[in-house]
Formats: sequence, C-alpha cells, structure tokens
Amino acid sequence: MAKVMAVFRVYPKDISLEMTELAEKIRSALPSECQLAKYEVEEIGFGIKLLKAYILMPEDYEGGTSRIEEALSSLDEVSQIEEEYVTRIS
Repeated sequence: MAKVMAVFRVYPKDISLEMTELAEKIRSALPSECQLAKYEVEEIGFGIKLLKAYILMPEDYEGGTSRIEEALSSLDEVSQIEEEYVTRIS
C-alpha cells in the first residue's frame, strides 16, 4: 500500500526552544499510524526558526491530515502550524 507524506511548518512558541526537543515532542504526539520521517530547521530571520516536519501516514488514513494537525496544535511548545503540501509516495 502506498504512503502519503505531509509536510508541516511548525512554529515554536519560544524562539529559544531546541528544535531536536520539539521534534521529539512531535514524534511522541503523533497518532500511532503516523511517523515523523525527518525534519529540517528553517531560519525565517532575526533569529526566528521553524521546524519543517515530514510526516508519513497510510494512504487510506481516516481523517487525512486533520488528526495530525490536531496532534501538533495540542503541544504546548507549538505556536502555530501550516500544512505546506501533501504528496503520495509509492
């Protein structure tokens, strides 16, 4: 079965937060069917960084990305999230 990769831009509440710590919190908050495949730290400017999270989920995942968005938004360390794109991976 094919997988789907969703890419999210995750903005931390605190600019001094370590991105590796945020990535681990994201990894543990995700539903069991999903996994954090990788992440990148992206500098926006003026010392502000965001975490770009690449999340794999089954193609027939019920609720699509909305359950992932809810999980990410529920983290105290997260200010906001943006879904950048979703693509099918064979």
